[in-house]
Amino acid sequence: MIELKPFAALGGADHGWLKAKHHFSFANYYDPSNMGHGALRVWNDDEIAPNTGFPAHPHRNMEIITYVREGAITHQDSLGNKGRTEAGDVQVMSAGSGIRHSEYNLEPTTTRIFQIWIEPATDGGQPTWGAKPFPKSDRSGKLVTLASGFADDTDALPIRAQARVLGTTLKAGETAEYAADKARHLYLVPAAGSVEVNGVRVNARDGAAIRDEATLKITALEDSELVLVDAA
Repeated sequence: MIELKPFAALGGADHGWLKAKHHFSFANYYDPSNMGHGALRVWNDDEIAPNTGFPAHPHRNMEIITYVREGAITHQDSLGNKGRTEAGDVQVMSAGSGIRHSEYNLEPTTTRIFQIWIEPATDGGQPTWGAKPFPKSDRSGKLVTLASGFADDTDALPIRAQARVLGTTLKAGETAEYAADKARHLYLVPAAGSVEVNGVRVNARDGAAIRDEATLKITALEDSELVLVDAA
């Protein structure tokens, strides 16, 4: 079963410095029938104007993955971590028992990100932050695990959830497949381009909520970049 969530129908807000679209209920967008997809709680499509961003604010008991589509994001937190994550790279923050952080676009152009929140397997624990480059050339034509709570995914950024975040770039006509447990909750969003997923067309920045599918066959209808979450 694949439920398509067209980009134009997503909730959202325009704060001037921030243009946000919400795949699930978030902030002032509230739909009690759209509170998440399994352990996946938030998928925000954010456009952040130059020299603006999110001032320091708290989080706890959430795995927060930032996928940078364009530009770069600069992170600072209450643990003393600082870092700049640029397009193609990923950062992960395990909020654990509590952390404060800021996220700014200090670049001269708009930064575009996917911000993904996944509920952790257990609450509490020491907060952590990390970032890693994932060159698009290394994931051309194949799904690469970017963040994961599974021990076997040794090259991925660690998260404290029974979930993984994957990415790929596909040339027009290329196909990637993903073997999925039918009981899992999968969510796919093309950052660019358009794809066909088990016969369903998914355009850029649309969401596809997937259940009860044993295999995903993803075919690029044009050159595409996409992100897939596999969550409990």
